[in-house]
This record gives sequence, structure tokens and C-alpha cells, in this order.
Amino acid sequence: MNEPSSPAACKETRTVAIVQSNYIPWKGYFDIIHDVDLFVFYDDVQYTRRDWRNRNRIKTPRGAEWLSIPTDGDRGHLICEVQMVDPHWQENHWKTLRQFYAKAPFFERYRDVLEPMYIGTRWTHLSAFNQKFTQLIAHYILGMRTEFTDSRQYQATGTKQDRIVDLLVKAGATRYVSGPSARDYLDGAQLAARGIELVWKDYSGYPEYPQFHPPFEHGVTILDLLFHCGPDAPRHIWGWRNRAADSA
Repeated sequence: MNEPSSPAACKETRTVAIVQSNYIPWKGYFDIIHDVDLFVFYDDVQYTRRDWRNRNRIKTPRGAEWLSIPTDGDRGHLICEVQMVDPHWQENHWKTLRQFYAKAPFFERYRDVLEPMYIGTRWTHLSAFNQKFTQLIAHYILGMRTEFTDSRQYQATGTKQDRIVDLLVKAGATRYVSGPSARDYLDGAQLAARGIELVWKDYSGYPEYPQFHPPFEHGVTILDLLFHCGPDAPRHIWGWRNRAADSA
């Protein structure tokens, strides 16, 4: 007769990522979202200026240029507290996107989905806008089923790694997918002691796609990929790995 399974053996696998919200993030951000069951927006931490929280890059004839949201954010704010300070930024950003991408093959395909984020809805807080926009792209354009939550609902305690570990435990994580920049402070042994596997995300190897204004640039907003590749965008984010494995 078979022995009853231990509680550890019965524990359901739950893969989690914890990342600060970004403005119209690059494709690697959505690659991590695709890897996990639960994506936690880590927005109850200190805001950093001149970072990805309120800006990203687009392709122009002059090369990759910043598209930045004006905010009141400084080191005294948490990300979730930061507010927009210019009521005209939404219209200006949409006008800029139209200027440089209107002739892209799939701009019109996504216009009715994306334009209402900029026109007709007045946003006040950066975090709320970023989170909503990211979920819109992930669910309704890329077709992901990943669950999204906000770190504030877990009331995690501690600092740096201890706070991450506490959040992961409260979220029921068995696997944690982290970007490579966290190697400076994350200790896999501490996570393993709590039954959580640490997986480092690898952003290398993304294929190029037809893009305006060569040379090709990977480090731009995902909108660049969507406008150029449309429904084929997932292949350029994660699908290419399956093809590479099949041909190996």
C-alpha cells in the first residue's frame, strides 16, 4: 500500500515575480509576467527618479528617445504615492506615439485599445496608471492569464531581502523569478530555507524584428514591438525559445 504523501509533496507549485511598476515597459518585463502565475507590483517602496517608473524609450529618426511623465516624485515618496503634475502629458504622449508609429503596420489594430488610456481618462497617480496599462497589454493584447496583485495588500515587513521573502511567503510562492539586477542582494539559500526556489531571468537572445529607424534597439517600450509585429509579438518575447528548443 502506498504511503500517504507528505504536506511538502502536496504543496502546489506557485511561481511569483515581484517588480516595481514601469511606464509602458519593455518586452523583457512582459517576458517575466509570462513566466509566472502571480505578478506582484512592488509599489510600496521608495520612488527613484530618472528611472523606468515614469519613463521609457521610443524609436525616432534621431534614435531611441525618452518619453517621460512629469511627476512630483522624489526620494521622500513611495512609488504608490507619486502623482502626475502636468494635466497635458497624456495628450502629448499619445500625440508623440501617433507621430512616430502611425505608419507602423499594426498601429491602427491597437489604437482603439490604447488610445483611451491617454485620451478621455484623467489619471492622477503614476502607480495606478502603470499597473492598469501593464495589465491591459498583458491580458487583452498578449493574451496572458497571469494574476496581478499589489504588494500593499500583503503588508510585508523587513527591509531588502527580508521583505521580499516575507512577501513571497505571504503570497504562497514556491518559485521566485527575479531579474538579474537583484543578484547583489538576493541569497538563494535564504529563499530555499523557506521552500522557495530562486530562478534568475535571462534577457539574452531576443530576436530582432522589422523596426523603424535602424540600427535595431531592444531597449524600447513594448509598444514598438506591438505596432510593428501585431499578433506575432509573443513569438518575439517568449515563443522564440520554444522554436530554438525544437531545433536543438
